[in-house]
Amino acid sequence: MPAYPDDDPGALRLELEAVPRGTAVAEVVKQLISLLTSGELAPGSRLPPERQLAEKLGVGRSAVRESLAALEILGIVTVRPGSGTYLRDSTSELLPTTLSWGLMLSASRTRELIEVRSGLEIQAATYAASRITDAEIAALGSHIETMKATLDDLDRFVEADVRFHLQIAASADNVVLRDLLQSVRSLLRLWVERGLRDREQGEVALREHIGIYEAIAARDPAAAEAAMRVHMSTAGDRVASLDLDA
Repeated sequence: MPAYPDDDPGALRLELEAVPRGTAVAEVVKQLISLLTSGELAPGSRLPPERQLAEKLGVGRSAVRESLAALEILGIVTVRPGSGTYLRDSTSELLPTTLSWGLMLSASRTRELIEVRSGLEIQAATYAASRITDAEIAALGSHIETMKATLDDLDRFVEADVRFHLQIAASADNVVLRDLLQSVRSLLRLWVERGLRDREQGEVALREHIGIYEAIAARDPAAAEAAMRVHMSTAGDRVASLDLDA
């Protein structure tokens, strides 16, 4: 498997095609995953810059940036500020199969995946409440503070939301559960992240996250399960209001 030099990511032969209008982010992610799992890149290799990827795919740089952010959350790439985006040295063995069907989900399958995510998040919160460390409680609280400070910047609010849930998954101390959640949340993010559309919805989400945080910090599994169940119900209602067939 060839290794491409860090200082020359353009040396990579890009087998990418212009994407259809209206499907930019999902299609960019799909093509990048195909590229990154093809063996063309050695683990740790740097990807071409956003500008080159955008030109090759025929999309805006924002679509490429959003796609790379999703891949970072998924654990396939790592973004190093001032340096570039790199293929991670290792990824979950669960990812290839999940990705192969996940990106092609129909609206009905997306709704079913949302149900699966709900169950996984509730289980993670329950485990985390009995296994979380003091340092992890502090980290969870820092994400709550970021959410409070970014109610008028929904992009940053959503990022803090994602980090909050990732921390819960990590604190659950179950690698399989963590990897499943990482895959499911990242796939859903491509379609339903924009379900949080205004400050009022953000305030509701913040209150629910505070409830989850307080239950986990109190190391109360039953309260954590109940708080996450409420949050998943609200989040599901927001998704249900979206046109998933669009």
